[in-house]
Amino acid sequence: MSAAELEATATAMVAKGKGILAIDESTPTIKKRFDTINLESNVENRRAYRDLLITNPGGNEFISGMILYDETLRQSCSDGTPFVQALVDQGILPGIKVDTGAKAFALHTGEKITEGLDGLRDRLAEYKTLGAKFAKWRAVISIGENIPSHACIEANVHALARYAGLCQETGIVPMVEPEVLMDADNTIERCYEVTEMTLSALFKALDSQDITLAHVILKTNMVIAGKQCPIQADVQEVADQTVRCLLNNVPAELPGIVFLSGGQRAELATAHLNTMNANNPDLPWPLSFSYGRALQETCLNAWGGKKDNLAVAQNALLHREKCNSLACRGAYNPDMETLSGNA
Repeated sequence: MSAAELEATATAMVAKGKGILAIDESTPTIKKRFDTINLESNVENRRAYRDLLITNPGGNEFISGMILYDETLRQSCSDGTPFVQALVDQGILPGIKVDTGAKAFALHTGEKITEGLDGLRDRLAEYKTLGAKFAKWRAVISIGENIPSHACIEANVHALARYAGLCQETGIVPMVEPEVLMDADNTIERCYEVTEMTLSALFKALDSQDITLAHVILKTNMVIAGKQCPIQADVQEVADQTVRCLLNNVPAELPGIVFLSGGQRAELATAHLNTMNANNPDLPWPLSFSYGRALQETCLNAWGGKKDNLAVAQNALLHREKCNSLACRGAYNPDMETLSGNA
């Protein structure tokens, strides 16, 4: 893929009013999701669920790309069409998760380092032949007593930069995802501080390894208080603090930024994104979404593993996709949840 093609792919990923649907849950993670609906996590059930997500009628109006898992990239729809081809036929870009997970970081209690660089060049080459246009690598940054450490941030952004280089060498657009977790009791101010440290270190690492930023998509957390913090910031403050952090740390040449939901309620993640876009029409990059659970949860519950529920499940998914598409334009209204019956 030429530089022009990489740039075109990156731009298409954050096309106006469109976002990324993350369906790249690992086998252990999808099992946890299926446990909530009392469904066995076997190959066919996983295939059937991903089929539902990929073939959702009308989804391509709001979704520019989907992040797949290795198993999913190789599977097919119920009619035999390969999933990758089904996405391409809808004008949706196929993506692939390529890291092998966050593991304990040696000598640093409570911190993690994402693995998967070994053999990545060969895996990326195969993924490209299978049709992947972009990839994703997630780094995990935890907030706690005396963490994150400088060592943890530096090790993770170094791996993100090495991954990004291998992607660009192969002709695949890298999505770099440094996630500052929202699981602790930290304030929004502490989240801002850690997110700023992480993003600053990330772009220094990308620059040091000669990564072309015009061919990179940033997937990041919003600046938000930890779940266990007794003081939760309102929607306006989350939007303001997040945009301020991004403006101070993200180069303007980046094609776009997509947010992870990080465990937020679906409607709240949508409201935060909407407020950012409604109040900041002249940002140097588009702000969009790359949600997993915040898009899938109502759909998964509606489906329940039953074929008879396919239509209602896909409608639930389409509703969330549409709401977030509107949020990309600053045009979402919470009343849409009640009116649709999805509140």
